[in-house]
Amino acid sequence: MNTKSKSRLMEKQRKVELLLLILYATGFYTFCFRRSLHLSRDHFSKLHGLRRGWLFPPRLNDVSDAQWRNFRANLPILTLVFALFTMLANICRKSFRFRARGMSILWLFLSLIYLSYLHGACIIFILLITSVNFLLVKIFAHAKYFALLLWIFNLVFLFCNRVYEGYPFSKFGQRWAYLDNHRGTFRWHICFNFVVLRMISFGYDYHWAHQDSCFDQEKHIQRCHVCKSGKTCYQILQERNARINDFTFTAYLSYLVYAPLYIAGPIISFNAFISQLDVPQNHYSIIEVTWYGLRWLFGLSVIELMTHLFYFNAFAASDSWKTLSPMDIFIIGYGIAGIEAPENMPKCVNNCHNLESFWKSWHASFNKWIVRYMYIPLGGSHRKLLNIWVIFTFVAVWHDLEWKLLSWAWLTCLFFVPEMLVKSAANAFQAEGALGGFIFRELSAAAGAITITCLMVANLVGYVIGPSGINWLISRFLGKEGLSVLGFMLVTFYVGTKLMFHISDAKQRMQ
Repeated sequence: MNTKSKSRLMEKQRKVELLLLILYATGFYTFCFRRSLHLSRDHFSKLHGLRRGWLFPPRLNDVSDAQWRNFRANLPILTLVFALFTMLANICRKSFRFRARGMSILWLFLSLIYLSYLHGACIIFILLITSVNFLLVKIFAHAKYFALLLWIFNLVFLFCNRVYEGYPFSKFGQRWAYLDNHRGTFRWHICFNFVVLRMISFGYDYHWAHQDSCFDQEKHIQRCHVCKSGKTCYQILQERNARINDFTFTAYLSYLVYAPLYIAGPIISFNAFISQLDVPQNHYSIIEVTWYGLRWLFGLSVIELMTHLFYFNAFAASDSWKTLSPMDIFIIGYGIAGIEAPENMPKCVNNCHNLESFWKSWHASFNKWIVRYMYIPLGGSHRKLLNIWVIFTFVAVWHDLEWKLLSWAWLTCLFFVPEMLVKSAANAFQAEGALGGFIFRELSAAAGAITITCLMVANLVGYVIGPSGINWLISRFLGKEGLSVLGFMLVTFYVGTKLMFHISDAKQRMQ
């Protein structure tokens, strides 16, 4: 058989395989859809966090997730703030020719009004802590122990803010107790977690601004398709050192409390923020921004539809999952796992078959922050096995002070170690011929299925059952019924991984 005939045969086999994979995936999602509807219908009276719905009355709506509930309730004010900021920014830039200093003052003024609405009198705590951090950075930026001092200061307040629950004013004396009646509509110490990331970013960027940059801008431009087109990509904005004169107190505060990104990000570095006060982003055209807005509305509509149909998070927030069969636990677990700033979700989480690609795509701006301010300073890839333990422990503590989140972090690290070892071995292995390529692809799909299962287990422990539920979970899935469900899970994730390979191949052919 000549090469041309072999190529045709392989292409035909790939098409048949893709068709079979799609049929399996269609059957799987149909089954999950029907079973999820039945679970929600049969158990809704035992679930917490359900409210009267509006899409399919009298069907209830699952608002048991605090982040989603707060976002949904504050969507009108968030939309108003976003529209106001956009309008004023364009007016001031075009009419008054505002540059960096003028724009930072404008952002700060508007953001402080917004924060006064959100946090009321608690804005005092924000201004006090951030002011001390600014002085610390300015005074000790040249010291050898600066990084250690910066981290200690911010971690202490990260802990104290949670332990003392935002510092009730009554603890400072009864004459201040009346201010506890004016704490705003949103707990300030929850939002302050993002401010901590920005304070660390400001400190490091100021520290590095006094040093020679290691970033090779010319080499980057040659490889980056965005920069080649005459635009400026986010990496250039982040890695290019800002001028020393740009690190002012006004610019610092406006960066920390910049309203459109204040509550939930994405996270951007100080360098990227300050560089866009003079020259706004040119990466996205009006058409692209409009298209992005339509995608956002579509995503919001899908979430609203799903929370009316499926009560996944309400199962997680209640104890009802303890009475479910292994298959139902699998379905609930699968349902739980869904200025220019970097895209926070550049890739669908259902299109990630290894832990590394998952964490690059899940809260991607946070991932960029971690790489720049933790992973590289800790030694980068030279100490990768050690770094992941430090990084994921910080991520867990940053989210909240809970044992189950630490369990999630350490389980994720445990699952990361074999993946990194296998990846190193795979990079050394060179597949030869069609048979070698086939074997390598099948082994990669099997590894992807195991990785997705491990990720689900870590998330179930971290966000639902806690470390005390690990033995219960193991006992449920090592029983006769549980083993068959476990096999079904692995086959399903194997099929899903193979579909991801086909999607990746299609994207490469389109480039």
